[in-house]
Amino acid sequence: MKNNAEKPTPRPAAVATIPPNRTQINTKYRNNEPNPERTLTPTPSTTYSQKSPAGNWLRLAVIGLCSLPFLTAAPCESLKSLALAHTSVLTAEARQPGPFTSPNGGRPIPNLPAFCRVTGALKPTPDSDIRFEVWLPEASTWNGKFQGYGNGGYAGDIAYSGLADAVAHNYATASTDTGHQSTPGAPPDAKWALDHPEKVVDFGYRAIHETALAAKHIIAAFYGDAPTHSYFNSCSNGGRQALMEAERFPADYDGIVAGAPANDWTRLLTAAAKLKALMAQPGGYLSPAKLPALQAGALAQCDAKDRVRDGVIDNPQACRFEPSALLCKGPETDACLTAPQLQTVQAIYNGINGFPGLSAGGEAEPGAWDAWITGDGPGQSRTDFSTEFFRYMVYNDPSWTIEKFDLDRDAKTADARLASILNSTNPDLKAFEKRGGKLILYHGWADPAIPALNTVNFFIQMDKTTPDTASFARLYMVPGMGHCGGGAGPNQFNALTVPHSDPQHDLDAALEAWVEKGTPPADITASKVEKGKITRTRPLCPYPAVARWKGTGSTDDAANFSCVKP
Repeated sequence: MKNNAEKPTPRPAAVATIPPNRTQINTKYRNNEPNPERTLTPTPSTTYSQKSPAGNWLRLAVIGLCSLPFLTAAPCESLKSLALAHTSVLTAEARQPGPFTSPNGGRPIPNLPAFCRVTGALKPTPDSDIRFEVWLPEASTWNGKFQGYGNGGYAGDIAYSGLADAVAHNYATASTDTGHQSTPGAPPDAKWALDHPEKVVDFGYRAIHETALAAKHIIAAFYGDAPTHSYFNSCSNGGRQALMEAERFPADYDGIVAGAPANDWTRLLTAAAKLKALMAQPGGYLSPAKLPALQAGALAQCDAKDRVRDGVIDNPQACRFEPSALLCKGPETDACLTAPQLQTVQAIYNGINGFPGLSAGGEAEPGAWDAWITGDGPGQSRTDFSTEFFRYMVYNDPSWTIEKFDLDRDAKTADARLASILNSTNPDLKAFEKRGGKLILYHGWADPAIPALNTVNFFIQMDKTTPDTASFARLYMVPGMGHCGGGAGPNQFNALTVPHSDPQHDLDAALEAWVEKGTPPADITASKVEKGKITRTRPLCPYPAVARWKGTGSTDDAANFSCVKP
C-alpha cells in the first residue's frame, strides 16, 4: 500500500532545556529509519508565561514531554483556545463530581471526581481525523503523572473506562480512537481503511504518538507544569501499540505495560485467514461441541506435569499435547475428531507459515475458542479480523473473500504492503532502555486469540538484541489466562488500569516502583476471584522462571510456591 503521508514543513523551534525524565526527540520513524520528526510546536498566535514560580526560565522544546513554558495553571475552559499545530481543541469542559455517560452509550460511570474534560482532533495529514480526549483531575489532587491508554481490535473508540479509572486515581490521562469511529455494538471492522492509506498509518502508529504529544502540551497548559512521569498500558492491539511506542517513539513514555501484544499483525492475521480457509473446507469445520474433549485431552496429558493437578497447564512449553489421540476410531461423536478436523486442530496448535500456534489448555473455557475460532456454527465466528484485514487493508477490495486466499501469495503481499506500518516486531529497544524506560509484557498461556508463544519469541529476541534486557524489561506468562483476562487460572493482577494496590499484587504498581524508585519487579501475585471471593492465588514469575509448588500447604495459596528455573 503506497504511503502518501504528507511531510510537514519544518517549523522554527526555541532552544529547550529538558530536565530528567522529559521526552527527547525520537529519530525512529516509519520503517525504523532516521527521519525528521514532526512536532507539536504551538503556532505563533499562542502566548505563554515565560517565568516559573521558582524563578527558572523555561523555553519551548521541539517535542512532547519537556519543560514547556506554560507556567501558570490555566482554567479548564481556556484550553479551548489553545493553538497547537494540526490540532483542534473541540471542547474544554469543567465537570463537577458525579457520573459520566459515554457518548457511545452504556451504563454511566459513577462517582467520578471533578475534572477537566478536553476533546480534540488531530490532522497530521489531509486525510487524518484523529479524535482524542484528555481528562485532567483538579490541580489540587493531580499526582503529577500522565497515563496513556491504547485500543483493542481495530480501535475506533475512546477508552472511557480507562480514562475514568485514571482520573479517579488522580492521573492526567488520554485516549484516542486512532483516526476513525467504530459503530457502537457492531463487530470490529476495517471498512474505514478502504481508499484511505493515511488512516491505516494513523491506526498503525501515528495516532497513539500524536495523542501523547498533544496530551502533554494540554497537561502542561492546564497545570503549569509537565508530568513527572508518563505511562502507557494496554492489551491485544493495544499491546501492539505499546511496543510500537517503545520501538519508534521511545521518549513518549517512561513506563509501558504491553499485554498479549498483536505486534506481528500481518503474520497473525495471515495465519488466521489460513485457519478460516481450513475451516471452510469440506469436513474441516471444528464444532464448539468438540472443545470439551480437546481441553480434557490436553489436561489429561499435561496438567500434572507441574506436580499439581488443578485444571491449569502451568507451563505448556514443558508438555506437547498430541490431539491425534482423539482421532475417531469409529462413528464420529463429540468426543473424537475426524481426519479433516484433526488437520484443523493440528494447524491451530502447530502454527501456520512459521507463525506459532496456540498453547494447549483452556479450549472450552467460556469466551475462548468458541468466540475466537469456532463460532456457533460454520462461517459464524464472532470475530473476523482476517477477512477485514485482507479485504480493506491489504487488497483495498470490498469484494475480496476468503475463497480467494492463497497462503504463499497473500502472506508475501501483506508483509510487503503493511508490515512496516502495522508490525511492532523490532526487538532492538536500546533507545528506550538508554533513556531509562521500563517495559513489562504479560500474556495468558491459554490465550485463544493471539498465540502466547509469539510474545515469548519476541522477548527471547529482545534478550538477544538488547544487552542486559533484565535491567529494563520483564515478561510474565500467566497460566490458564485467556485473552487479556479470564480463563481457569488466577488472572487478576491489575494489568489494565493504574495502580490500585501494592507492587506485589499489582503489575502497574510494580512498573511505577521500577520507574520511580529503581525497584525491579520480582514475582507478582495473581488471584482467581469467583463470586466476589479470592479462591486461589499463584505467583507470576519473570520469564523464564515458573511457579513450583513447595510440596506442602494448599496449592491454592501463592505462599506455598516459589519461582524456579524450568
